[in-house]
Amino acid sequence: MSVSALQSSQNFRRSSPESLKMRLLKVATCNLNQWAMDFDCNVKHIKESIEEAKRAGAVIRLGPELEITGYGCEDHFLELDTVNHAWECLKDILLGHWTDGILCSFGMPVIKDSERYNCQVLCYNRKIIMIRPKMWLANDGNYRELRWFTAWKLKDKLVDFQLPRDISEALSQTSVPFGYGYIQFLDTAVAAEVCEELFTPIPPHAELALNGVEVFMNASGSHHQLRKLDVRLRAFIGATHTRGGVYMYSNHQGCDGGRLYYDGCSCVVVNGDLVAQGSQFSLKDVEVVVAHVDLDAVASLRGSISSFQEQASYKTKVPSVAASYSLCQSFNLKISLSSPLEINYHCAEEEIAFGPGCWLWDYLRRSGASGFLLPLSGGADSSSVAAIVGCMCQLVVKEIANGDEQVKADAVRIGHYAEGQFPTDSREFARRIFYTVFMGSENSSEATRTRAKVLADEVGSWHLDVSIDGIVSALLSLFQTLTGKRPRYKVDGGSNIENLGLQNIQARIRMVLAFMLASLLPWVHSKPGFYLVLGSSNVDEGLRGYLTKYDCSSADINPIGSISKQDLRAFLRWAATHLRYSSLADIEAAPPTAELEPIRSNYSQLDEVDMGMTYEELSVYGRLRKIYRCGPVSMFKNLCYRWGAKLSPSEVAEKVKHFFKYYSINRHKMTVLTPSYHAESYSPEDNRFDLRQFLYNSRWPYQFGKIDKLVKELNGDSVGVRRESSGMGVVAAGSGNPNVGL
Repeated sequence: MSVSALQSSQNFRRSSPESLKMRLLKVATCNLNQWAMDFDCNVKHIKESIEEAKRAGAVIRLGPELEITGYGCEDHFLELDTVNHAWECLKDILLGHWTDGILCSFGMPVIKDSERYNCQVLCYNRKIIMIRPKMWLANDGNYRELRWFTAWKLKDKLVDFQLPRDISEALSQTSVPFGYGYIQFLDTAVAAEVCEELFTPIPPHAELALNGVEVFMNASGSHHQLRKLDVRLRAFIGATHTRGGVYMYSNHQGCDGGRLYYDGCSCVVVNGDLVAQGSQFSLKDVEVVVAHVDLDAVASLRGSISSFQEQASYKTKVPSVAASYSLCQSFNLKISLSSPLEINYHCAEEEIAFGPGCWLWDYLRRSGASGFLLPLSGGADSSSVAAIVGCMCQLVVKEIANGDEQVKADAVRIGHYAEGQFPTDSREFARRIFYTVFMGSENSSEATRTRAKVLADEVGSWHLDVSIDGIVSALLSLFQTLTGKRPRYKVDGGSNIENLGLQNIQARIRMVLAFMLASLLPWVHSKPGFYLVLGSSNVDEGLRGYLTKYDCSSADINPIGSISKQDLRAFLRWAATHLRYSSLADIEAAPPTAELEPIRSNYSQLDEVDMGMTYEELSVYGRLRKIYRCGPVSMFKNLCYRWGAKLSPSEVAEKVKHFFKYYSINRHKMTVLTPSYHAESYSPEDNRFDLRQFLYNSRWPYQFGKIDKLVKELNGDSVGVRRESSGMGVVAAGSGNPNVGL
């Protein structure tokens, strides 16, 4: 089909007899659980979604961004194979009956000339109508689209795109329109707006609406982040509230191979009202959301807004492609229209349960592992991970009961059920796929040992209780043989260096033991495969570096590595009731402690005392550092306002200095941080989200000097405040102390 200069007339201005009929349109959008680079899996899900949309009577089907390849291919997008395979998959779809009578938008990479574009390919009746390249690429936070794609910059015209030879021959099409524009059908106009474009200062839907486009299709690849769904939904509602229109949104749902969980929530919004909403968290591979809408309601709203009429009268014309097909139905009382819905939001505690739970399930079923192994200390963090795995098991059993055959097949395979058997009880399923181990020492309390055992029983895990004292003693004896010295704890008269060294020995032994058990326990129980070791350090500990390098925070994956301590404690209170793990209430109430030092009548190790700051303060520092982009001086100024009623400028200064000192000393730990579920906007994860150096001058002489000067001015104190001596705060990377981060 060649490029057409035909411009859309606004539908409410038609005066033919046909215009007196209602224009009813049934649309379908979907959540798809795609897997980067697994083309067979992805095409299967695409075809299933089209079939379900057609069965529902939809004439438009929208899928997520880059759905053919998977969104998370990253540098695989640079390989020609990836692009070629995407074309092969598209050809397979178009040669079948899948697009007969239904407009489908498929996401895939396309190379034009020498540039690679992130595109939506719009197809109907086994033909490509047009290819719409993305104009504004996501390139912040977790997104690096400019690394792989070029933004399309020509807005005033469509150009001809020469189809690859095998595609051209198979479809009997030589070229198709390529660029920014819309499709003008006989009874409506439809356009694509791709993910990030919606959130730009001047989004494409604004001028497309003025050009008469009534249906907007947003294919997205949006990941979950706590408390952020409302931001997304407000954007859809705002896009059509004052301009009118049907806004369709499609998203991935699941773990497609990395740290992100794409949280679905595909939906349809009409004139600012949500009329259809899919799930945010689900184990389903395919979920189709259907809405029946009245396009005359769009025309009516636009006709009633004077400012819309005036701006449309001198709009910038957007190029279009003519498609001589009708999509709408006429007035029919047998057809029920979709009514406005109340938006369904999950509370943060539910998000923590369901998001990481679904992510863990995808990782487990796709990794080839036979289950999980968790070092369970009886503390808040590892108990949160145990509860999330328990929630995952509950979701699996529930989905099987609802008839999901794919979840059932995966659960039977992973749990090694006999023929004809499948999980019907979450605790029984957990016992097959979840191992917990309490690795106690002479410093462990009976209280934490008991809490770990009780929680393991509630969740259903296969629980082990082992003492590591023998291994610690053997290592200390070896050290004494080599050096002639034996370190002592601080409470027994030892130095800080001895104290920290003894703590690190325990922590690292637990990591080694965890991986040994994960690799050999399946063999012990005559099971194939291996277990994935789960980590349990939270985002605040990572930010402060309050963890031993290569201890139990080192694992295969970590479902809570980007969740704050405060949110985890709230989750434990919620899960005690809603997941029916009542022991979590006692675990949450206990003061956080590493239990790496001896307990004495006058001394008990506490996390917040060791860190020199509270978890609540850490969350504040983390948000100011990352979200508000504050260095030491800006953070000091902000906290003077926030904490000025209870702290003097000198006290605020000391807190800020203390945080940045230990943050910078410990930054090297982020380079080996266990891959963690991304949930928090101030995550210090070094792989792609929070890119910073890991060798700092931890004295921050210039910045701390500026703070001292400000304190002096604020206090009117000619003496000022104490400055730490300058010099490079270089530490021996790899020493791994939990308190100073070595």
